[in-house]
Amino acid sequence: MMTLRHVRCAAMALGIAAASMAIITPQAQPQVPDLVGKRVPTLAPLVREIAPSVINISVRGKVREDNPLYKDPLFREFFDLPKQLEKEISATGSGVIVDAGKGYVLTASHVVEKIAVAQVTTKDGRKFAAKVIGRDPPTDIAVLQIQNPAGLKAIPMGNSDRLEVGDFVIAVGNPFGLGQTVTSGLVSALGRTGLGKQGYEDFIQTDAPINPGNSGGGLISLNGELIGINTAILSPAGGNVGIGFAVPINMARQVMEQLIHSGQVRRGRIGVAVQDLPPGEQARGGALIGAVAPGSPAQKAGVQKGDVVVKIDGLPVRNATQLRNKIGLSPIGTTLTLSVSRRDTLLELQVEIGPADGREGARAG
Repeated sequence: MMTLRHVRCAAMALGIAAASMAIITPQAQPQVPDLVGKRVPTLAPLVREIAPSVINISVRGKVREDNPLYKDPLFREFFDLPKQLEKEISATGSGVIVDAGKGYVLTASHVVEKIAVAQVTTKDGRKFAAKVIGRDPPTDIAVLQIQNPAGLKAIPMGNSDRLEVGDFVIAVGNPFGLGQTVTSGLVSALGRTGLGKQGYEDFIQTDAPINPGNSGGGLISLNGELIGINTAILSPAGGNVGIGFAVPINMARQVMEQLIHSGQVRRGRIGVAVQDLPPGEQARGGALIGAVAPGSPAQKAGVQKGDVVVKIDGLPVRNATQLRNKIGLSPIGTTLTLSVSRRDTLLELQVEIGPADGREGARAG
């Protein structure tokens, strides 16, 4: 049975050989290696540029064994056990330096679960201690800060909203603890949801090989920009089968900013229940407002049941999950512009994000 697995160090890589499979037209000739002129397509210059920004993360420590039997004094006395049992943990993962001056690193939340400090190793073999600034399990994003950073190199963050299916990408990470590894592939799909892995799903799907140990590594465009943080694979046995997932960098950036500011992510809401459009209408995109809570920010802004949100802050809305993610990850107090279709009329409504109170369902925003 196929299972979705975290990949403890995300490495994504870029494959250009697939270009030769395209239909050739006079306007789009393939890049045939010129062996005589020594012109051979290569990604080596790109890899040299971004490799110093991807680090290996080593996690070691002790975590408390949370077993109800250990709380029973008779059980502890019978087996001569201490009041508190701990077990050693050891794992490896990946991370990406996004601010060299302050030492900030983006990684996957599950890589640094249950620990406060990790050891990171740069491409040139230098080791640093890094503390966990904050974790957000619903998006599987965490932020570390390297202590006493010196001579680090950050990678620029791109705009994942501009990605298209078919774009080439590379993945860099630490699979199986082997050390920095580069792979390549395509963006296979966008906006993947319904995987049941995290609370906020809007994954980039790629066929770039990702294996255990790659989680937290970078999915990188041919422009040398970070466009995703690798988080999971779909696999029958834990190895790569060409279906990997990354958190879009635009989502990761929103989470990072809140974690750096306050150490946690405060979920926002506007007081609506949202749902996907009927199957026959989904091709045009948008999210249907199924209900509006009385006295909510949405009601005050004029949002009505039956409205179809087609854009949010000028960005086209694909489905209900995308709208929910945007609302839930926007800082409280932020004003969003909803482009709403109501009975063939397009309206622009300004809605202020309020604090989430946990009463809305999974499809609420």
